[in-house]
Amino acid sequence: MVTTSSYSNVNVGPEVFINFRGEELRENFVSHLYKALRQSGINAFIDSDMVPGDKLITLFKTIEESKIALAILSSKYTASQWCLEELVKIMECSTNGEGCKNLVVIPIFYKLSTSIVDKLEGEFGVNLLNVWREPGGARESRIVKWNAALQDMLSRAALIYDGSMYVNNFHFTFTK
Repeated sequence: MVTTSSYSNVNVGPEVFINFRGEELRENFVSHLYKALRQSGINAFIDSDMVPGDKLITLFKTIEESKIALAILSSKYTASQWCLEELVKIMECSTNGEGCKNLVVIPIFYKLSTSIVDKLEGEFGVNLLNVWREPGGARESRIVKWNAALQDMLSRAALIYDGSMYVNNFHFTFTK
């Protein structure tokens, strides 16, 4: 269970699961988004809320319990197998997969063109290929699932942050 010690007005239980590539976004865009959600009384979950040593299955359980998932796709997103596996789970839960609520999914394209995602071009495509080449698991089924999840994000209404505004000046406002 996610703790609420940082913000006393936050609801118990995950409401918003934030899926993102930590190395690239944790200290800027996501930290501002997370703080704004929590201050608005919305229980947001990011992987730093996990107990050290927790496994991917713990994240899957949190996704299943969440009402909304924000999938923040960036140029380095596909360098993480965990991000891709979470995205597959998010897609499954958005279609009432086993053990899931009807998860609402909002893709956010962070300084990333949707055409790059669609065509798997540039750093985004290279990273995906490199992760796919890593040993372990059924490679063919992994790439098919990952691509299906990425294509699913392209089929949804999405938010696009092109970087033209400084993240520090970007105002997040949420209402319940």
